[in-house]
Formats: sequence, structure tokens, C-alpha cells
Amino acid sequence: MLGIGKNLDKYSSRFLGKGRVLGMDLTLSLLVSVAVAVFAFFLQVDVVLERRFNLIWGLSSVGGSLLMFWLLKTYVIIIRHFSFKDTMLFFVASLGKIAVMGLAMAGTGYFFQDGVITMLLTDGAFTVLILCAIRLAMVYVYDAYKTKVRDLQKRSRVLVYGTNDKAIATATRLRGSRRYEVVGLISKNQQIVHTLIADQMVYHFEDEEGFSLAVRNLSLRGVIFTDDRDVAAEQNDLVRYCSEQGIKVLIAPAVDEVTGAPSEHLQIRKIRIEDLLGREEIKISMDAIRTNFKDKVVMVTGAAGSIGSELCRQLAGFGIRKLILFDNAETPMHNLRLELEERFPKLSFVPVIGDVRQAARLDFAFRSHQPQVVFHAAAYKHVPLMEENPCEAILVNVDGTRNVADKCIQYGVEKMVMISTDKAVNPTNVMGCSKRLAEIYVQSLGRAIEAGKVEGHTKFVTTRFGNVLGSNGSVIPRFREQIERGGPITVTDKNITRYFMTIPEACRLVMEAATLPTENRICVFDMGQPVKIDMLARRMIELAGLVPDQDIEIVYTGLRPGEKLYEEVLSKKENTDETSHDRIRIARVREYEYADAVKAADKLTALSHEVRIAETVKLMKEIVPEFISNNSQFEAFDKK
Repeated sequence: MLGIGKNLDKYSSRFLGKGRVLGMDLTLSLLVSVAVAVFAFFLQVDVVLERRFNLIWGLSSVGGSLLMFWLLKTYVIIIRHFSFKDTMLFFVASLGKIAVMGLAMAGTGYFFQDGVITMLLTDGAFTVLILCAIRLAMVYVYDAYKTKVRDLQKRSRVLVYGTNDKAIATATRLRGSRRYEVVGLISKNQQIVHTLIADQMVYHFEDEEGFSLAVRNLSLRGVIFTDDRDVAAEQNDLVRYCSEQGIKVLIAPAVDEVTGAPSEHLQIRKIRIEDLLGREEIKISMDAIRTNFKDKVVMVTGAAGSIGSELCRQLAGFGIRKLILFDNAETPMHNLRLELEERFPKLSFVPVIGDVRQAARLDFAFRSHQPQVVFHAAAYKHVPLMEENPCEAILVNVDGTRNVADKCIQYGVEKMVMISTDKAVNPTNVMGCSKRLAEIYVQSLGRAIEAGKVEGHTKFVTTRFGNVLGSNGSVIPRFREQIERGGPITVTDKNITRYFMTIPEACRLVMEAATLPTENRICVFDMGQPVKIDMLARRMIELAGLVPDQDIEIVYTGLRPGEKLYEEVLSKKENTDETSHDRIRIARVREYEYADAVKAADKLTALSHEVRIAETVKLMKEIVPEFISNNSQFEAFDKK
């Protein structure tokens, strides 16, 4: 703890001096003797009416007590370490005291008068009782005091940002918290500065100097935000002040991130870089989504991945009848299973270990569980790896998608929602082109069903979005690991930009798109403004309380094979059509005949099984002529 905690700890750690202890014991012993004499007076003991007796009684009490305390060294015993064995010393001291008093009474002729012996015995009994009781009480108070000190040391003194209902509710809910002590609210309105709202003082900071002064005066340890938008708005001011002052920046979500329901406990956490990149909250039709999925059997392929697992978490809150988890990653699947069992004990779900490349395993899952809605999130996604392994990209992203789509038709699935990527737009790498080929197969199949050329009633929806913040293997977890190792952080190019979404908002838009009349269309999402990766790295270093280029070096390594400097804008009005949701649009893309898509998928799959890399990539470029390689060995196959 800062100032207050240090002072409490300092005073609570001091020992009472020996002289003070001796003085305290003498005072208590004399008070007992006085109390005994007063009590005898009320009982009409004649001897206490004499002034001479009372003088001898008091002086002998002090003298006897002083002599016994000095001989037995009772004042040396540290009070906080007082034990049962020490009571014997005080018992002997009390006997010695009344022995001295008895001798004084005998020498002055008072010993055998009525009531004196009873007074002496009462004095001795109450002396040992009071001396021991006072020590036990002091030990109890000391322990309670030290516990309070420790509690204060554990609690962080914080300010809550804002004076709206969310901020006030957060401050109120933190009363009695063992971790945080709210010492005020922060407002941008100078007119209410230094007023009290909900018993909390309101503060306003014009600059870092004012904030630094408050940090010292309030022994401040953190600032709590209650809204992601406030965090983003203050990233260049208050958030930066906190980083430079070593103050924790925390956030207390007002609603559950998955279901949108108020959380039972206030889950305060450290601010993440995702919070600084946030946009206005995406509004989705929760009622429509619940209606669409309630009592349905839903299957998610790639269920243990970043997007797949978040889809599972959100679907679990929409009243589905059963959830089928399909993935080939054993350990992530095991971890997801444990999480779902703990968080959603009433959810009926079935983990299935399988690979979308194995049609027989997919057939077993479809045949056994009869899913009504399928979210297809299984895919290979890392650009450099797929550039080095193009045949595997085809087998998973193209043939695997075809297997899932065909099983949906075979088993009468109502709707299949495919997760695609912005890298499928004018692809410059194998991964992006493989996802575009998957889109072509799914969309052409849906249109063939619509036209009556293929039997079935499954509706197909494809969703495209950009990079997902915090997904497995993405830039943010990698930067975190590099910062923890002490750097350097590696950035491919100083000017490289990317569009980002958080995992929860991407999944919400996927489910929203599934409820719209977007069958056999490709839905693209409004990704907001692009983010410079260099800025992202620098801000993450600052959030860690470090200084870019001083504490952590940033190294520029050059673009990787197949990588673009700037990603395509997904939702330009020139190449999309509107939907009823302002963040979802329909992409205008070239349409392919289903028969042609089947022939292309067959040939690509056959070449990939034979690992004929050059022929595979050449055929990809023939089918998707806009696939122009960038910074890749496959540039040689592009038509000049």
C-alpha cells in the first residue's frame, strides 16, 4: 500500500516500551486496590472509614506491586506475545503484592480487623484477573488491527471514470470490496468538479501534471473504466497518463460479453489493446437470433479454434437443443469441453474429434446427430504457412468445405454458414485464393439448389471479415509474448495496416447474418478504420508500462510471402449492396456454374493429393484470375 498503508504498518509494528508497560501495570494494580476499598465502603466495612488505613492500603499496594513486577520482570514480556504460561507470573506477582500489603496491615494493627483479610484476597484475585484480561484484550485488538492493515494493503485505491449510471453503479458495487477502494469519480465536465456524487468526490484532469498530483495525494493505484468507448476516447490522454505513471488501467464490463445479460459479479480486469481499438457497440437483433436458433441442433466445425469456440460460447446462451463440436485438435477440444461443462452445465453438447478432409468421419457426425444448422469455421488461415504448403490449403479449405457442404445437402441441414476472410478479395496469396475457391463452391451449390439443378433445401450463407483481435497465432498474442521476453517486437513494415474486429463482435455479426435473408450470398462486414501495426505494437508496449524503442526495441523485418501492405476494404458501396443491418453488406462477386465449380474442386483436390504444387497453383490462378501473387515464388505463374 502507499502512504496510509505504510503508516498503519509502521505504527502497528512498534513495541510498547518497558517503562510504559510497568507504568500501566502499576496503575491497574492501584486501581484494583482503590476499587476494592470503595466496594468495602459500600459494604460498610468500618476500617475503610479511617484516612490512615486508606493511605497505608494505597502505598502498600503500589510498593508491593512495584517490588513484585521488578523481581519477576513482568514488564519485559511483550504484550502481543502474551501466552497462558505468563499468567503464572502475574499470579505469583499478585500473591506477592497482597503479602506485602498484609505485612503493612499487620505492622499497623489493621490485619485482624473485620473485612481486611477478605479485602486482601479480593485484591489479589482481581489484580491477576485484570492484568491478564487487559493483555488478552490488547492482543485481540492488535490482531484485529493488523488484519485491517493487511486488508488495506491488499486493496487498491482507484478512481472510476465517468459520472453516468454505469460508473456510479460500479462505484457502489465496489463498496466493501476486498480488492478495490473507490476514492472518487473522474468527469470531463469541469462544472461538477469537487462536488459529491453518490458520496464520491468528482475530479477532473486537464493534463498529466494534474493527474500526477492526484496520484500522489490519493495514493492512487488504478483507474476503472466502465465503457469500452471511453477507453478508446481517452487512449491518448488519461490512458497514456496512467501508463506513464505506472497506474493500472482497468475495465469493469457492465454486461456479460457473451449473452449481454448483467453479470452477477463485477469482473474487473486489466485493460487490453483490444479495448483501445474498439468501435461503437455493434447492435444485433438478440430476439431474432434466439428465435432462429432456439431448440435447434447446431454443429460447429473448427469448434476449438478462436472463432469456432466463441461461436460455441455465444450459441450456448441462445437456448439451442444440442451443440455438436467438430474439430481435430485434441487438447483445445478438451479445454473447450471443460469450459462449457463449467459455464453451461445445462447445455447438451457432444465433442467429436474429426477432420473435415475425412468425408466418412463427417458422415458419422451428421448421421448420428442430425444437425439443423452448421457453422463451418474449420480452415487453415496463416498466410506464410499456406504459401509454403498450397496443397494442404486446398485439401482443407476447398475439399474440406465441399465435404461439409455436401453433407449438409445429404442430411437436410436447414442452413450452413461459412466463415471466410477478407483475404479472399483480390487474393495475393494461396490462403486467400483457397478461401475464395471455397466461397465459389458453396455459393454455386446454393444457386444450383435455388434453380432446381441440384436436389436439396439447404441455404448457404458466406461471411467475410478481416483480422480478429487475439485469435490464435495472430499479431496481438505474438506481440505480448515478445514483450514478456523483453523484446524485440517484430513488425513486417512500418506502414503496414490491417482491419481488426474483436472475436465476440465478429461472431455476433456472423449469427446476425445467418438470420437475414442472405441465402447464397457473400456477406461482408464493416471493419471500421484500418489500424497501423506499428502503432499497435507501440501502444502495447506502453500498456505494459514500458517505453517503445528504449525498453522494448521494434524491428522491421519486411513483408512475408503473399502478404499485402494494405488489405482490401470489404464494404465499399461501389462493390456491395445493402442489407437491413448497417454493418453487413452483400458483396458483388463473379458467379460460377456449379458444374464448373465441381470440376475445378475435383481437379484441384486430385493435384493436391499428388502434391503437384506448381500445377495446383497454376490451376488456382486460372479459376480465380484476380489471384495475383505478391512477394511470393508463385509470381512466376502470373500472366504478364
